[in-house]
Amino acid sequence: MDVHVTNSTVRGSTRAPPSKSYTHRALLAAGYSDGAIVESPLVSADTKATARAVTAFGGAVAPESADAIDDADALVVDGFDGRPSVPDDVIDCANSGTTMRLVTAAAALADGTTVLTGDGSLRSRPQGPLLDALSDLGVRAESTRGNGQAPLVITGPLAGGEVSIPGDVSSQYVTALVMAGAVTDDGIDIELTTELKSAPYVDITLELLDEFGIEATPVGADGEALDGAAGAEGFRVSGGQSYAPEGGGYTVPGDFSSISYLVAAGAVAAQEDEVVRIEGAKPSAQGDAAIVDVVERMGADIEWDRDAGVITVARSELSGIEVDVGDTPDLLPTIATLGAVADGDTRIVNCEHVRYKETDRVSAMAEELEAMGAQTTEEPDTLTIHGDESDLRGATVDGRADHRIVMSLAVAALVAEGTTTIRGGEHVDVSFPNFFDAMADLGMAVERDDASE
Repeated sequence: MDVHVTNSTVRGSTRAPPSKSYTHRALLAAGYSDGAIVESPLVSADTKATARAVTAFGGAVAPESADAIDDADALVVDGFDGRPSVPDDVIDCANSGTTMRLVTAAAALADGTTVLTGDGSLRSRPQGPLLDALSDLGVRAESTRGNGQAPLVITGPLAGGEVSIPGDVSSQYVTALVMAGAVTDDGIDIELTTELKSAPYVDITLELLDEFGIEATPVGADGEALDGAAGAEGFRVSGGQSYAPEGGGYTVPGDFSSISYLVAAGAVAAQEDEVVRIEGAKPSAQGDAAIVDVVERMGADIEWDRDAGVITVARSELSGIEVDVGDTPDLLPTIATLGAVADGDTRIVNCEHVRYKETDRVSAMAEELEAMGAQTTEEPDTLTIHGDESDLRGATVDGRADHRIVMSLAVAALVAEGTTTIRGGEHVDVSFPNFFDAMADLGMAVERDDASE
């Protein structure tokens, strides 16, 4: 679907969608239980893939029909109680890397063979370190093409044990092993061989596991317990635990990755003397809440009432800054867009791992913003946007079949001269299905060409 966004201003109130990261974990945690209700879930293409996996392992997610689940305020999960069945068919993870990695470890618990695959993009993403870790734990874990990429063949059962894994490729490997380790017989002790990046995403996992009654502990160099994942050199999770949320349910918080686009839109395009007001911004373990600090450092007029969960932001004169996205990779596209509007240079550093998402987001943002008139310098671990040399104008750009690229380019289009056409606009369904509706309600001049689907 092509989306056409014309230079326009925004104002008014909107609500953040539920967190995709929490919804994935909550659905699988409910699957590991003997049953739980997931309240306020994000129902998107990616989270539906996780729901299908829970069903494939012998659980069930209601409502079952595609139409009903799209409008569900809660999902009732009949879990497989820590012992997934061998699926009757291949598990298709579609474009969801989170599903692929978390479900790969769950598949290792089954007493038999599971095959996992996905679309072309997902089949190009690295899974090798997780496969190696499972193999070291006694599981047959293979890439059918021998390149560490899906399709994957996993044959269990996994009993637990000690394992080493790098921390700088994907924090989802750690999340996958910790979640599965809690229901093994022996538990799992994880040693990190490299520094953990995206640590806040592991904190999300630890926070959610605690809500489900699971104890998992980050540890330092001397084996001492730490308060959070930052600086951890490993993780300990005892086996024989049971997933059981208090009261039988779990409520998903608002998503700060999605909030970042709303914040950025307000900062660059709010109507004069007006603000964009974002509800559903309650504090949680999400590292992407750092977007509030980022835009504030750039000079934005922004306020966050943490008790009420409300952010207000006004259009502001922004200045370039340096931002380390080692722990917040999903913010890179948003920050790159802000940099194209700001005065001076915006340097996004420690970003090499952002190249291994749905697409190489570093190159994607550099190339697509340049198509709109921005000037950028791309290095392996750094992206610099030269705001003083950038003059955004309407162009035809490619969303790269990546929800975060599409939404960031839509924000850039708000301030670009003329009209910008974004190809692949339907991919916002991955994390923010009603993004363009929400933006239109705020005042974005947007048209969608459904005939191009």
